[in-house]
Amino acid sequence: MPQLFVGTSGWAYPSWKPEFYPEKLAQKKFLNHYATQLNTVEVNFTFRQLVKESTITNRLEQTPANFRFGVKAHQVITHIKRLKATEEFLPRFLATIAPLASAHKLGPVLFQLPPNLKADATLLKDFLALLPRTLPAAFEFRHESWLTDSTWESLKSRGVALCVAETEERTTPDVVTGPFAYYRFRKPSYTQNERRAMLARIAEHISAGRDVFAYFKHEETPEGALYAVDMLREAGKT
Repeated sequence: MPQLFVGTSGWAYPSWKPEFYPEKLAQKKFLNHYATQLNTVEVNFTFRQLVKESTITNRLEQTPANFRFGVKAHQVITHIKRLKATEEFLPRFLATIAPLASAHKLGPVLFQLPPNLKADATLLKDFLALLPRTLPAAFEFRHESWLTDSTWESLKSRGVALCVAETEERTTPDVVTGPFAYYRFRKPSYTQNERRAMLARIAEHISAGRDVFAYFKHEETPEGALYAVDMLREAGKT
């Protein structure tokens, strides 16, 4: 059965007390509590460092079996090498998150491209060919030149999802290219009508047999986490 996974980008925010975390909860127990309210989190620290196995083990112990970790790909791949000559580093990065996959807790791996990387069909095709077919991968394009049918077809050919990112400046076209849907809701606030529209679109994906991963923006205030809790509740998944 297709599932809805909703969370935020990160969880370690003491300023979410007391609206999301209990006032006296120790920070080392944040993830345990988070996982009782939400069923996925987008891990961003993997963008700057190769995660240690001990850290993965700890995270696995703190979360239930149905929890999923979305993982942002390392900046060496997307921002430093800019998808070129990643044959050695990509497997190294993927090896660090392999324990998540082994535990059946790996969500999508997000390859977020820099805003100044313009469309290059050959570059994308060559990089996609390096990704294991079993990897649940998603791409976020932040230069408008990528937002074309050619890009969508390249992603479809490898079963890679398009990350639909919504900010105050722009929104990615909501195009289905992979076996699951991936949303990043980055606006600081959303009206009730906007959230109803999100749920309606999510329902379409679920009806079509696609899992959905949706992440609200992390902020020093807890609105994103509370939106996520509300979305799961409204969807009847809690």
